Amino acid sequence: MTAEGHLLFSVASLITAHKLQLTPELAQGDWLHMVPGVLLGALLPDIDHPSSIPGRLLRILSLPISKLCGHRGFTHSLLAWLLLMVSCYQWIPMEWGIPSDLIQAFLLGYISHLIADILTPSGIPLLWPLPQRFCFPIIRGKNSKRAERFIAVILTVCACFLPAGYQLDFYHQFENTIKYIHYQLDMRFPI
Repeated sequence: MTAEGHLLFSVASLITAHKLQLTPELAQGDWLHMVPGVLLGALLPDIDHPSSIPGRLLRILSLPISKLCGHRGFTHSLLAWLLLMVSCYQWIPMEWGIPSDLIQAFLLGYISHLIADILTPSGIPLLWPLPQRFCFPIIRGKNSKRAERFIAVILTVCACFLPAGYQLDFYHQFENTIKYIHYQLDMRFPI
């Protein structure tokens, strides 16, 4: 996936997260914090590729990471994302005054990059250091840039049409599903 594709996909993810109110920070955050955060996060996993945008800007980090892990290695895993999340919340001094909505958007951008790369034929080692690659190859072939744009635009349009304040309450949905199944079983097989 190209840098443009990752940037578009991250913005679609941010709009979705905002509309679904995934966290209070993303639901009520300042767009001037969240947009740069999600864009930076969307590019960071490619620091393992010296020719990428972050690889060129931070060559001193990119070259050793590339030699140690290769492209789409460690930086494209849940372990890297979890370490980044812990780093953001544990090691960044409070005195720096980095807004929490920017941090959450940054982490969202990073995970959106991983999800977008799963949509390519080569996939990613999501459970690194395990070698298994996860992929759901929707984006492939010579017109992959068009496909990336198309998917990102569709996701953005769908996100924009989500009703404001719509919440995904997975716990209650799961609980209601279990109750429904119990009710159906009790109706069909009374004791």
